[in-house]
Amino acid sequence: MLTDFYEITMANGFFSNGRADQIAYFDMFFRKIPDDGGFAIMAGVQQLVEYLERLSFTSKDIEYLKSRNIFSQNFLDYLKNFKFSCDVWAIPEGTPIFPYEPVVTVRGPIIQAQFIETMVLLTINHQSLIATKANRMVRAAQGRDIIEFGSRRAHSYDAAIYGARAAYIGGCKGTSCTIAEQKYGIPALGTMAHSWVQLFDSELEAFKTYASEYPHACILLVDTYNTLKSGIPNAIRTFNEELLPRGARPAGIRIDSGDITYLSKKARKMLDEAGYPDCKITASNALDEYIIRDMILQGASVDSFGVGERLITAASNPVFGGVYKLSAVEVDGKVIPKIKVSDNVSKITNPCFKKVWRLYDRESGKAIADVITLRDEVIDDTKPYVIFDPDHIWKRKTVDNFIAHELQVQLFAGGKRVYGSPDVQEIRSYCKQQIETMWDEVLRFENPHKYYVDLSQPLWDEKQRLLSEFSS
Repeated sequence: MLTDFYEITMANGFFSNGRADQIAYFDMFFRKIPDDGGFAIMAGVQQLVEYLERLSFTSKDIEYLKSRNIFSQNFLDYLKNFKFSCDVWAIPEGTPIFPYEPVVTVRGPIIQAQFIETMVLLTINHQSLIATKANRMVRAAQGRDIIEFGSRRAHSYDAAIYGARAAYIGGCKGTSCTIAEQKYGIPALGTMAHSWVQLFDSELEAFKTYASEYPHACILLVDTYNTLKSGIPNAIRTFNEELLPRGARPAGIRIDSGDITYLSKKARKMLDEAGYPDCKITASNALDEYIIRDMILQGASVDSFGVGERLITAASNPVFGGVYKLSAVEVDGKVIPKIKVSDNVSKITNPCFKKVWRLYDRESGKAIADVITLRDEVIDDTKPYVIFDPDHIWKRKTVDNFIAHELQVQLFAGGKRVYGSPDVQEIRSYCKQQIETMWDEVLRFENPHKYYVDLSQPLWDEKQRLLSEFSS
């Protein structure tokens, strides 16, 4: 029942007008990369699979719909016995994705394929947004760890949990969200709050108490009063008096306020001189990829970053604009392409039942371009292949010595799950490997190179044919 109400009214309309079983094809795609970046990251497929596997209507759902007095009894009876029977394909989680290519494709009875729109979009939009933002921060950190700290700023309970999952896929080392470790095995990490330090009669007592409790995982928050005059000296004294006698070494300190770049340099010097060059420094406090990048450029002595609100909410660009559009229907077993035409050119859709290919250079392993083709097309990577800009068709390039890889995998066949979701650790590793196939120019934060997403010649021809029909 977590769906837009018009999905239910349309479903009732399809049913009442004898169209419920007509086979339809839908694509989910997005039009703009968040933060004007070079790519986004696919995430949320596992949760989409779980939703579709459990899709059904309870007696309470039926009673509620009946109370609206607008739905036919036959339709309500249909919902009582609802069984999902669609075919579904998706690009795997962790894959870099680009505008206008189908990241999810659904084929099945229109009454079902249309109904699931809301949850397809909700699930993929949210996690892809957070995974994309997380990866920007991970790349900004240049090998230093990013820890997702945002549960208390997330926009809902689920957003905290699934946001932590998506952030981990995007490359974060772990999360502050305990349930994310319980559910998905994502490392739950954390230090202490300022309230711990304030509770004790002195900062030193607070530090020593914590160190005696966690001698082998001791990270001290040093900015409650004065980072350099009190926090670091008391941390060093605690390490000397509580950890060393136990044969332990400090795990680190955390700085959460002030000029962290300056403070981290001073702290590093003080720790090194005290004999703790292995003591790590974590920075937190409303960080994002640009602040992290600037801190590193300015020589900050920071080993890891705890990032909260600006990651879990993707604060700089908090919408992933995925849409779900009809691309074809079947009539007497024949696939009939459908297109949405608009005065806003960016909203014109690509028709037909399609697939997405990624072409990789055989020598470098780098991605050259993506090509959207008709479903029955095959790109033969043993021969040269011509790609062209679908908006400026005179821009053409012949590629050779390449590998053509079909991106989508099948999730459901006739409503039966045929996809085994990898665990989140595998997805995270896969994502890292896939990012390495992107050229550095695509990875830029400002003015990234526009990655090519082209249409095959047959698909482009079919799109132009339909546009000509509607313009005449």
